[in-house]
Amino acid sequence: MIQRPVMSPMAMPLTVLSAATVLAEATELPQGGLITEIPTLAIAHRLAQHFRRHWPLDTLLTLIDAQHHSLPLTLGELAELTEANCPLQLYVPPPLPEALTQFQRLIDVVRELRHPERGCPWDLQQTPTSLIPYVLEEAYEVVHALQEGDTGAIAEELGDLLLQVVLQSQLAQEANQFTLAQVIQGITDKLIRRHPHVFGEVALTTAQEVRDQWEQIKATEKGTEEPIPLSQKLQRYARTLPPLMAGMKIGERASRAGLDWPTISGAWEKFYEELAEFQEALLQGNAEQQTAELGDLLFSVINLARWCQLDPVNALQQTYQRFIQRLECIEAAIDRPLETYTLEELEALWQRAKVQLAAENPTEAPLETKPEET
Repeated sequence: MIQRPVMSPMAMPLTVLSAATVLAEATELPQGGLITEIPTLAIAHRLAQHFRRHWPLDTLLTLIDAQHHSLPLTLGELAELTEANCPLQLYVPPPLPEALTQFQRLIDVVRELRHPERGCPWDLQQTPTSLIPYVLEEAYEVVHALQEGDTGAIAEELGDLLLQVVLQSQLAQEANQFTLAQVIQGITDKLIRRHPHVFGEVALTTAQEVRDQWEQIKATEKGTEEPIPLSQKLQRYARTLPPLMAGMKIGERASRAGLDWPTISGAWEKFYEELAEFQEALLQGNAEQQTAELGDLLFSVINLARWCQLDPVNALQQTYQRFIQRLECIEAAIDRPLETYTLEELEALWQRAKVQLAAENPTEAPLETKPEET
C-alpha cells in the first residue's frame, strides 16, 4: 500500500512503498517511485527479480545506502550486486518523455557517426563550415514542406534540420568549444528571460508591447540601455538572411523608423527611376555600375512587394514552379531533344503548355496570355 505521497524536485508525484509491501502484494511499482526499508542485500535481489518481469535490465535506478550515499546502477546490475551498506532504499526515476528518449537516440547516433575508429568516413571529414550548405538547404526544405502543407514531409524535413543542430554541436564539443546541452540551455534561458510577461510578473497585452520589450531586454543584455542603432539591425539582416528576405526586413524596419514614402506612388516612382538607371548603366556603365544599378532595381521591386503586402520569396518560388511545370508539359509532348527545335516551335509549345496548365488549375491561370509573357 502507498505510505505517503511526496513531490519530486520536478513537482511530479512520487509513489513511496516499503519493500515488504512490494514483495507481499506483488506490486508493480510505477517508474517514478521510491522503495524504502530494504533490510538486506538479499531482499534487494528479490526486488530485482520481481521487477525484471516488468522492466528491461537496462532500466536506470539509484540505490541509497544507510549513509545516504547514492549509487546509480541498472536493474541488471542490482540483481548481481554483491556488497551494500544496509538498510537500503531504491529510487526508480520516471521514464523520459518519448521525445527526449528519441532525442537522446539521435545524439548517440551522431556521436557514433563521428567516432574516430567506427564512424562514417564522410561524417568524419566534415567541419562546421563544410556543413553550411546543408544547414541552408535543410532550412529551405522545411520552408517548402510548410508551404506545401504536407505533414509527413514537414516532420521529415524538421528532422533533417535538427540533425544539423546536433551535428554542429557534436563538432563543437569535440573541439572543446561548447556542448549541445549549452546550446539548449542558452535558448531556454533566453526565452524565459525575454518573456517576463509569461514567466514573471510583467503585464503585456499586445504584440507590439512584446516586441518593444524584447528589444529593450536585448539592449540590456548587450550592456547598454540605449536602443541598438537601426544601422546595426539592418546590417545583421543583410549579413544573415537570404537576400530577398533581408530586403523585406530592411524595408520594414526602415519604414517603422520613418524612412519610407507616404504612399505607394513613391515606391512606383522609385521603381521606374531605378529601371531607367539600370537601362542607362547597361548602355554606358561598366560591370560594377551595372551590378549596383541592378541591385537598386531589385530592392525597389522588393519595396513594391512590401507595400502590396506580398511575399517576394513566395512569389519567385511560384514562378520557378510554373516555369518547371510548363517545361514538364513540353517534354511530355515532344519526341526529340529540346535543342533540336526552333525558337518559334518552342514558343508554340510553351503557349500550349500554359493553356493546358491553366485548364488543369483555373485558379492559377494568368490574367493575360501574351506571347512575350514568361
